[in-house]
Formats: sequence, structure tokens, C-alpha cells
Amino acid sequence: MSHAAQSTDNHLIDTPSELVDLQKVIEALPPAQQLSIQPAFQRVLESTNRRRKILQLVQDSIGQLRLDMKYLVFDLEATRRERDAYQRQIKELMGENGDSNDHQPEDN
Repeated sequence: MSHAAQSTDNHLIDTPSELVDLQKVIEALPPAQQLSIQPAFQRVLESTNRRRKILQLVQDSIGQLRLDMKYLVFDLEATRRERDAYQRQIKELMGENGDSNDHQPEDN
């Protein structure tokens, strides 16, 4: 199978069924009419494929953004837990050492 035939087959696989049906109708027309319609059909086909690729990129980006957000939320929660643990440790140390004002230097 030639490269051009493979390319056409790949386009038909990726192409919505309505456009495949339209392509078959165009191919059934007399050659003169095919020549006048085919350029417009090719533009529609290219536009459809371009939009599909853009949509796939956007969906992939949204998926990655969701995953990144989950990691950020996890990191935020871990940081808050660490902060709370350190605050408890500070309170415990301050409680063991008595009043915190006794250990601070005086301003002169």
C-alpha cells in the first residue's frame, strides 16, 4: 500500500462518519463537480482534524492540571500537619521551661 493510500486510510479512521459519508457522495459525483467541491471538503477535513487535535491537547492539559492540583493539595496538607506538630512541640517546650517571658533578654 502506498504512503498516500495509508494517509487516506488514516484520515478515514480519524474522520467523523458524517464526513466519510460526504466523501463517498463526492466521489460518486461526475469528475467536474468533484474538482469544484473537493478543495472545500479538504479544508473542512483539515479543520476538523486540527480541532480534534486541539481538543485532545486541551483534555490532556486539564488532566495534567488536575493531577498537579492533587499534588499541591497533598503538599499543603502535609505542610499544615508539620506546622501544627512544630507548634505543639514549641508549646510543650515552653510549658516545660515555664513562662516564656523569663527567658527573653530585656531591652535596654
